[in-house]
Amino acid sequence: MNGIFDRTSVLPVIFSLAVSLGLSFALTPLVKLLAVKIGAVDIPKDKRRMHDHPIPRLGGLAIFIGFVVAVLAFADVNRQLRGILLGACIIVAVGVVDDSHPLGAGIKFILQIVAALIAIWHGVVIEMIANPLPFLGGEYWDFGIMAVPITVIWIVAVTNSVNLIDGLDGLADGVSSIAAMTMLIIALLMEDMEMAVICAALVGGCIGFIPYNRNPAKIFMGDTGATFLGFVLATVSVTGLFKLYAIISFVVPFIILGFPIYDTVSAFTRRILKGQNPMKADRSHTHHKLIDMGMNQKQAVATLYLVAIVLGLCAVMIVSTGYMKVVLSIAALAGTAYTVARIARYPHDHPKQDAPAGPPAEKKED
Repeated sequence: MNGIFDRTSVLPVIFSLAVSLGLSFALTPLVKLLAVKIGAVDIPKDKRRMHDHPIPRLGGLAIFIGFVVAVLAFADVNRQLRGILLGACIIVAVGVVDDSHPLGAGIKFILQIVAALIAIWHGVVIEMIANPLPFLGGEYWDFGIMAVPITVIWIVAVTNSVNLIDGLDGLADGVSSIAAMTMLIIALLMEDMEMAVICAALVGGCIGFIPYNRNPAKIFMGDTGATFLGFVLATVSVTGLFKLYAIISFVVPFIILGFPIYDTVSAFTRRILKGQNPMKADRSHTHHKLIDMGMNQKQAVATLYLVAIVLGLCAVMIVSTGYMKVVLSIAALAGTAYTVARIARYPHDHPKQDAPAGPPAEKKED
């Protein structure tokens, strides 16, 4: 663990985060102007959209540029990382087009599979996991020829799960920040500095965008940002977390991405049981339920941030030992107290009355 405190080895991680954050923050106003110019503006047309006037989207482009520049500058671009970057370029290109001229769900789904296959071709593959059912025998499950379809399912599912929670100002960006920060901490604990640099770049890009995306949002990240964040989180988890030892390789990625995965599974299950098209958007996601319970958008987002933080701390505790578990337990209690205090500051009013000076919520759900 001494490598964690080696100033020389940690500097690229710090620089990666700082450069990505700075670029994301500086470029967002320019991306906002571009979004307006090319017509990438979200106009509220139905009850699922909770903002009341047109808001530019495409903000994810600033996050993407900050991330790519930082990674190219400070990471060792090996074959796997090259595949991730190439796949991410496809995801972002599709997102830019979709944010300005909406594409059909089928076309986007096919192109997401293509992006996943490009990453897989470059070695981003879930080849085996620790056996979650030890009573069946064997320490590991080797997927063999099923490795490719399983990896495609994982990447495409996580890519879309982040997009599905993109329904309130700052929600998807904040949850992705927390997930990326969790992966960064785990990478440092495992002394995997290459993974740490990549995760730091993602954290920086997300944080740099938050000032513009928090309630009331000045710009939305759009599909460009939501699908990009989901794709990178999915592929990085394959190259890092799924490569770890023992039970960690199976449990940790699912814990870190627990909230978006749960929300996606819940949404699809609910729609199927009702005889509806599972891809058809509705207003019954977790954040909608919190709003319907009486929370305003700030409270709902803060609550879901807390969920993501607690899951992240649980994931880190699995890979940590000794004093780190005590520190993380204290951090979990402090985080819970802080979030509860923040929630208590906001009155329980109708969601449309949260921010009369601006748009109260993110663009959409699906």
